[in-house]
Amino acid sequence: MSDADPMQRVNALLDDVLPTPRVRQQLRLAAGLTQQEVADAVGVKRLAVARWELGQTHPRRPHRAVYIHLLKGLAERFPEVVELNAGSTTPASKRGSG
Repeated sequence: MSDADPMQRVNALLDDVLPTPRVRQQLRLAAGLTQQEVADAVGVKRLAVARWELGQTHPRRPHRAVYIHLLKGLAERFPEVVELNAGSTTPASKRGSG
């Protein structure tokens, strides 16, 4: 293993953080997206997105990385949503199904 491997693993953990279910929904709504559109983009069923937004489940790999990427992009486009809910995140350790 190279010296970079531990740093890459740590960075992956730091990047693997979801906003709260409420923020997930607010970002989607701010972008004018439906749950079905998000589901199609991420590669899951609409019910999975609904459950993620309700906090009933959390996305698993490989969908988790895609969903986080989408949410980060939306957060950059709609920073006011993130600012209103500052400090609201779901750590990587809170993984579920979906």
